[in-house]
Amino acid sequence: MIGAGVFVSLGAAADLAGPAVLAALLLAAVVALANATSTAQLAARYPTSGGSYVYGREQLGHGWGFLAGWCFVIGKTASCAAMALVVAAYLVPEEVWRRPVAAGVVLVLTAVNLVGVTRTAALARVLVAVAVTALLLTAGRLAAGVLTGPAIGADGAGEAGGAAEGDAVATGGTTATGLAAAVPGPLADVPDGTLGVVLAVLQAAAILFFAFAGYARVATLGEEVTAPRRTIPRAILLALGIVLALYMLLAVLLVLVGPAPGGTGWGAAPFVTALDAVGAGGGWTLVVTVGATAAAAGSLLALVAGVSRTMLSMAREGDLPRPLAAVSARFEVPWRAEVTVGALVVALVLLVPSALTAVAASSFGVLLYYAVANAAALTQRGDDRLFPRALQVVGLAGCVLLVAALPWPTLLAGLGVVATGILVRLLVRSRTD
Repeated sequence: MIGAGVFVSLGAAADLAGPAVLAALLLAAVVALANATSTAQLAARYPTSGGSYVYGREQLGHGWGFLAGWCFVIGKTASCAAMALVVAAYLVPEEVWRRPVAAGVVLVLTAVNLVGVTRTAALARVLVAVAVTALLLTAGRLAAGVLTGPAIGADGAGEAGGAAEGDAVATGGTTATGLAAAVPGPLADVPDGTLGVVLAVLQAAAILFFAFAGYARVATLGEEVTAPRRTIPRAILLALGIVLALYMLLAVLLVLVGPAPGGTGWGAAPFVTALDAVGAGGGWTLVVTVGATAAAAGSLLALVAGVSRTMLSMAREGDLPRPLAAVSARFEVPWRAEVTVGALVVALVLLVPSALTAVAASSFGVLLYYAVANAAALTQRGDDRLFPRALQVVGLAGCVLLVAALPWPTLLAGLGVVATGILVRLLVRSRTD
């Protein structure tokens, strides 16, 4: 659950909501908790792969199952683009080369997937350990900086040894100033007053939801644990509690450090910019770079495999063109689906305005995916129910509310892609019926 998302989304949320980012983080966690309980309840009834694509189809009908599967493809394909752009933002000094490098990373990892190499459980644990270590070290250094010297303001760096505005801070060849400028701050203008604060918190929560990806894996382990009705809810609460505590600590530190220098926003690498602000450069920024790059690359490797296998399942059911169901006899991977995913991600990397735009698009798709899961869980009865219906109502309402709060360009583009998928499905089914 602790992965690359927090390295980019927390700064964007802080740009949007300011100190209210803490409320946004709590809201995102509540929605994630409700979604996880719905997924756990459904997984206990349908212990098979496919997630909400299967749950929606079995509980609500084939059309709803398709909607969940298609939204998963939309959201996770956008996640792939965001991860590739994060890797490039940390590693490449010149902005002009970041998108080509990100596209190259996608092509390389797609090729790795095509020969049957995916992220193993052991590698996943190593990558999580690297990310958590980097975040904890960063939190410790930021806390020390906050306690020993004044935080920066919007007019420049602090007095406690912070770099002057525009000074370069090494981050594997890039600079904190360049990273802050690589991605615009707020994703959308919001009105002043109470309405503006509420909208900013909702938008920030939608972006922060991206950082909670992975919690559903805990919810789908019903066949692999003892006493799943007792164990899984506890595991969900424990996992979310630990993640929320770490994210809250980091959010508080960003708020205490203050606005990013020059009013540019925290940018694609908020912790690099924050470390710069408290006078910590060199090795400290390298720590963040290593953590973020390892987490993003590992996530991208797993995401390409996950999206392609969802496309494989949908193609076999006739919800996507059946040629996508082709599996390599040698490597036993859905090679056409993986090539398609790789091509789509490369196109997104080259076309989206920023990594944060990709994050918003990912939240759009994944939130709708879980909206279907909550709706499906609401229809379960009798012994199939593990959690109160109120949790599923909260999850469904929360998902819809956060989607509606996304910037309107993201919302319109996402709805357009959903509509396109529905038309493609109708065309595919008309030819096979």
